[in-house]
Formats: sequence, C-alpha cells, structure tokens
Amino acid sequence: MKLQNKTIVVTGVSSGIGSEVARVARYHGANVIGVDRNESLLTLNQFFQADLGDPDAIDTLVSQLPDGIDALCNIAGVPGTAPAELVGRVNYLGLRHLTGKILPKMNAGGSVVNISSILGIEWPERLELHKSLATAKTFAEGAAWLKEHPVAQDFCYQYFKEALIVWTATEAQACFNQYDVRMNTVAPGPVMTPILGDFVTMLGQERVEKDAHRMKRPALADEVADVVAFMCSDESRWICGANIPVDGGLAATYL
Repeated sequence: MKLQNKTIVVTGVSSGIGSEVARVARYHGANVIGVDRNESLLTLNQFFQADLGDPDAIDTLVSQLPDGIDALCNIAGVPGTAPAELVGRVNYLGLRHLTGKILPKMNAGGSVVNISSILGIEWPERLELHKSLATAKTFAEGAAWLKEHPVAQDFCYQYFKEALIVWTATEAQACFNQYDVRMNTVAPGPVMTPILGDFVTMLGQERVEKDAHRMKRPALADEVADVVAFMCSDESRWICGANIPVDGGLAATYL
C-alpha cells in the first residue's frame, strides 16, 4: 500500500489497535504523529499527550499539529465500563471535534478512518435519533443534546458506536466534496487488546457465551490495523462513507 512520506495522525497510539496502526504505517514509509492520554513507548515521528474528551485540550493539540496531514485515524476510545458521559465525550463528541478541527489542515486526497464496532450494527433501529444528534454540530451542542436524551450506562458503548457510523455516513460526502478527504469507519469484532476484559464485563457472560461459538477467536490487533492502514492509502482512494467490518465473519452469522 502507498503510504510513503504520508503524514498520518493516530489517536489511541499507546496500545492496542492504535499502536499496531502506527507500526504498520511506519513500516510502509509514513510519518506518524501519535496522540494518547498515556505516554507512548513506540518510535514515532512526533507524539502529543492529550485528553480527547476535552474540547479545549483538542483545540490545543490541533494548534500544535502541522499542516499537510494525509490521514487521521480516530482510534482512541474508552470501554462501556467507563461512565456513559465519558464514553460519549471521548468516543463520539471528541472524535467529531478533532476531525472538524483537523480537516482544514489535511491534504487533498486524504483519509479519515474512524473505529466503530460490530456492536454498532443495529444503528438502523435508532436512525432518526442518531441523525438528530449528528445535526448538533459543535461539542457543546452535542453535549446539550445528550443531556436531553440521556443514554443508559449498560447501552452506552453500543449507542455511540451506532451514532458514529451514522455521523460518518452523513458527513462523508460533504467532507469529500469540500476537502477532497474521504471518511469511513472500520468495525472490528472482539480484539485481543488490553481492554478486551472490559468488553467481557460490559457485555455480560451470557452474551459472551452466545457469541463464542460464532467466531473462531478474537482478532489480533494487527489484523485490524492492516485494514485501517489500507484505508489511509492511495489504493482505497474511491472508498467513501463505508462501514467496513473486520470481525472474522461474526456479524454475518446473525443474518
């Protein structure tokens, strides 16, 4: 894949999928700028520590980033065991805010890759709600909308992954037309990362056992990272507004 000399911003770079995306991208010749709330132990071209649930911290981060960014990989996220408000701020509102601020710094032909989840597969059941939230353009407007439409703790991770899929789809064509930047989501199933245990707790033993016989195993982080890196490359230049499952066929077993 053609990533030579591309500048790629990777959030959540200190562990899991984000760490593997940074490694793969650098292997293919990209300059990687990592972002995480925790220190990184990776070799990166640049690293910034930031709280991606705080719009002021995001604004400070973006002011430090260079122009000429070729791809943004929005991988940072918190599991559904975290408070629902924090899940919404990091996994959805902060991601949108960061993307909107970085787009003017991106090169034509660039790519935004958002990490969704196969848990977001039921987005059509709440489409109008998700479209309504998507119309709340700023971080503050989104937070106000969520206060009026509170999301249950035991459902928050799935809800915001659904909302992210819908937001990406509804914004993708405008983004492509205005900035010549593609935007897509990649939807992993269970992945062997440090927060896999949080997902087992979040879903409950019954759901875990129900899904266990439907898949060969959880994914390895690099198996997802290769797809994310491809979505940053020139070879994916005509993919826009898609939600790409990387789940070993798990979602297909529910058809």
